[in-house]
Amino acid sequence: MTQSSSPLGIFERRLSLWVALAMTGGVGAGVWVPAFFAQLARLEYFGVNLVVAILIWVMIWPMMIQIDFASIRGVGQKPKALFLTLVINWLIKPLSMAALGLLFFEGLFADLVTPRAASEYIAGMILLGIAPCTAMVFVWSQLVNGDANYTLVQVSVNDLVMVVAFAPLATLLLGVTDLIVPWETLVLSVVLYVVIPLLAGLATRRLLLHSTTKQSASLAAFSARLKPFSIAGLLLMVVLLFGFQAENLRDQPEVMALIAVPLIIQSIGVFALAYGWGYLWRLPFDTAAPAALIGTSNFFELAVAVAISLFGLHSGAALATVVGVLVEVPVMLALVAVANRTRGHFPHTACTAKK
Repeated sequence: MTQSSSPLGIFERRLSLWVALAMTGGVGAGVWVPAFFAQLARLEYFGVNLVVAILIWVMIWPMMIQIDFASIRGVGQKPKALFLTLVINWLIKPLSMAALGLLFFEGLFADLVTPRAASEYIAGMILLGIAPCTAMVFVWSQLVNGDANYTLVQVSVNDLVMVVAFAPLATLLLGVTDLIVPWETLVLSVVLYVVIPLLAGLATRRLLLHSTTKQSASLAAFSARLKPFSIAGLLLMVVLLFGFQAENLRDQPEVMALIAVPLIIQSIGVFALAYGWGYLWRLPFDTAAPAALIGTSNFFELAVAVAISLFGLHSGAALATVVGVLVEVPVMLALVAVANRTRGHFPHTACTAKK
């Protein structure tokens, strides 16, 4: 597989700034016009907030168009990085997040929060832990000059696994929180936030590739036109989420700090494990770094939406997932910097990883 260049635009290069502004604006708007956000919060259908659903579709659909499941056929050339990603995402990360949640909120922080709140915070953390990143993966990979084609393979496989594994894994792990988890709501969430965007992306991709002889150029041009909408969807989503939680974020900064501690530990620990594993396996940097970053990052849009559907807009679970948004961007950018500074310790060509 060859590496393709995909230069970042100004929004991707200044992502932390735009997200920080969106967070600040969301909290300010939520405090200033709470009635507006309360009205948006009431736009629900079967426990699903329609505004959140629409923004997720706007944000995720352009990313799903880039997924080429046919590329999975070539994964046998470099199976190690994919194996590493799958083990981290679907075995280590969910269990470590649940363990950290229990350690901190039923142990170290038990005297600082109520048992009910502790269960909800743990639930939100678990939802983050079992939602591997889809949309932001491409940004993190580009920031370390990762193998774009291989990143595409990793995202494609993760999305296929997520369709069948997210709901059962959520049901299993959320059992530790003593909260009632309706199976039908989990399945509905997976269909709405993963299956529908995935099918829409595949259908759009197929239509574009069959409508012109210049297939790659047509697909690239269409994706480029959609990118501003995807970024706008992300920022509006952040504004909305922080607006919904404005009073909690304003009145409970200490709770945000408590939630942030295990989330930061989880991110750094998972990255160190995955990145060190890639180093010991002598994976080339352009696959080892993205594999570690994919394993560290979360599909926070899905986690937030499911938390709202299961536990309510103003629940501790929803707050925990929103804190996940707050933590993720600066932490991931710091880990990208670590990866770029240590790239010299890894092989430079993919051929060294073939076995």
